[in-house]
Amino acid sequence: MDPSQVPNLYKQQRGPPKIKNKNPAPIQITAEQILREAKERQESAKKAPRQKISDLEELSEYRLRKRKEFEDAIRRNRLNIGSWLKYAAWEESQKELNRARSIYERALDVDSRNVTLYIKYTEMEMKSRNINHARNLFDRAVTLLPRVDQFWYKYTYMEEMLGNVAGARQIFERWMQWEPDELAWNAYIKMEKRYKEIDRARAIYERFVNVHPEPKNWLKWVKFEEEQNNLEKCREVFSQAIEVLGEDHMDQKIFIAFAKFETRLKEFERARVIYKYALDKLPRSKSESLYNAYTQFEKQYGDKDGIEDVVVGKRRVQYDEELKANPKNYDIWFDYARLEENAGDAEKVREIYERAIAQVPPTQEKRFWRRYIYLWINYALYEELETKDYDRTRQIYQECLKIIPHKKFTFAKIWLLYAQFETRRLDLQAARKSLGMAIGMCPKDRLFKGYIEIELQLREFDRCRTLYTKYLEHNPSNCYAWIKFAELERMLGDYDRCRAIFELAVEQPILDMPELLWKAYIDFEFSEEEFEKTRLLYQRLLEKTGHVKVWISFAQFELNADEGDRQGALERARKVFEAAYKSMKEKELKEERVLLLESWKEFETNYGTQETLHIVEDKMPKVVKKRRKLEETEGQAGVAWEEYFDYIFPDDQTQQPNFKLLAMAHAWRQQQQQQQHQNQDIQE
Repeated sequence: MDPSQVPNLYKQQRGPPKIKNKNPAPIQITAEQILREAKERQESAKKAPRQKISDLEELSEYRLRKRKEFEDAIRRNRLNIGSWLKYAAWEESQKELNRARSIYERALDVDSRNVTLYIKYTEMEMKSRNINHARNLFDRAVTLLPRVDQFWYKYTYMEEMLGNVAGARQIFERWMQWEPDELAWNAYIKMEKRYKEIDRARAIYERFVNVHPEPKNWLKWVKFEEEQNNLEKCREVFSQAIEVLGEDHMDQKIFIAFAKFETRLKEFERARVIYKYALDKLPRSKSESLYNAYTQFEKQYGDKDGIEDVVVGKRRVQYDEELKANPKNYDIWFDYARLEENAGDAEKVREIYERAIAQVPPTQEKRFWRRYIYLWINYALYEELETKDYDRTRQIYQECLKIIPHKKFTFAKIWLLYAQFETRRLDLQAARKSLGMAIGMCPKDRLFKGYIEIELQLREFDRCRTLYTKYLEHNPSNCYAWIKFAELERMLGDYDRCRAIFELAVEQPILDMPELLWKAYIDFEFSEEEFEKTRLLYQRLLEKTGHVKVWISFAQFELNADEGDRQGALERARKVFEAAYKSMKEKELKEERVLLLESWKEFETNYGTQETLHIVEDKMPKVVKKRRKLEETEGQAGVAWEEYFDYIFPDDQTQQPNFKLLAMAHAWRQQQQQQQHQNQDIQE
């Protein structure tokens, strides 16, 4: 090769290899496949050759070498228990039990509380049939570590396998002195049951439930006694469990199991008593399953009353829980009282009502007392209507009236109910005394109305007059009182007194509903056919108010006041309409004028002529749509306009130019529309 070409060859070897064919291979191989094939084809690791020992000298040399290795490992780390265990296991495999014991003892010197060491040590002794050695080891273990249950289990199991039942029992007794967990007691009981020692097992159960008085342990004892068909003992165990657990630790499972036990024995009354006792003792949060079981029991073995008792019991507990959370929830008290009323136990009803009325509202504001006061009302009505205890009813009303802060507010309903109660009991003096006290302490319109109503029913009209007088002294602006007072006198036939009352009423400077008062006065005079006095009343009323409805009513009166001259009545009515229209026009009341004209037009249509009707129709306005500027508000950009409807009356001189201009605008618009239609027809 030419030396001058050597550098080029070197460059070709150092450069990247050139790939001539870049097409994919016909067979694709994944990385996973490569690794799997590599593992399959890997040569098996060379195992150490198995050493064969042919004579005692080689065996001694092998043992010496292994012991040296174990000792060196222990010397390097004495605390590694695994090394000790391997050393002892190797010595055991060599049948050197003394050496193995020595190793275990040396290991226990290092860690005397290691459970694994004791377990391996005892297992070695048991495998070798060294029972006494194993017993000694177990004694050492349970003495040093009495809380490690594994030692006790193995110890008792070994003794039982050897047939030493008395020894196993003795070991269990030693174990039970430490009061272990439930599994240990169950193991002891199972052993006694295997050997048919029933009395011993029963004695163990008695000790067991004293140490672990959980409900499930009591139920295990009951199940054991039931298996022995000792039914009286089962009841005794249940009773003892209920007594020992007490109300603090009482569990519904005990009662459910007890009731089901009695149910299996067909003792349904016993089961029902157990359910009811449990429901009374247990709170709602801890008795849901008990309620379900009781409901199911009553559905299967009870009657309708029993099922209703279950439902009532459930609701009673639910109400108690809700009232504990919020004793001022009066709606719950109402439901609770209604529930007890339906149940029919008067003492329980009284108890609920007494508990309810004890929940006085916290503040003296009437809105908080509105629901509360009905508790007293329901209580009193229940005592009067259901139990017929009238003295108690009277006492309830009196106590209720004492508790209400009458200086701030009162309840007229209570006063009236009490007075009505005394009236029913024919004690009118007490009824009048209570209502008089109410009017003196806290006069209210409703009190006066109720008092007057009672006196009216008793036909004590003089007392009614006195009450109306006091009522009007208290509130002279009350039109209702004036009207009712006048109606009373009219009913009694004293029309002069009735008219005088109306006159006093209309002269009052302030009235709450004067329109009703005037209407009642006018109706009274009209019904008595005092048309002239009625006409004067309308005129007096129109002096006070020129309302359009008064004018229309006046016209209707003139129309109906037919004094033998029908045509004269029509003329008087028409004159009223004309005067009303003139008054409305002067006051520039447009909407009122429209209402008046509509009523006038109806009048002329029914009673007038074509000429008079045409006159009214000429007065009817035209309705136009207008725009007006709204008041400017802060932050509003631009000017706002709104559309409204306005009335244009033909006889308003001030608006005639605008009306003519509007008519000309309408005519021009119609002309433009006609011209557009003509142009469209020509184009077509």
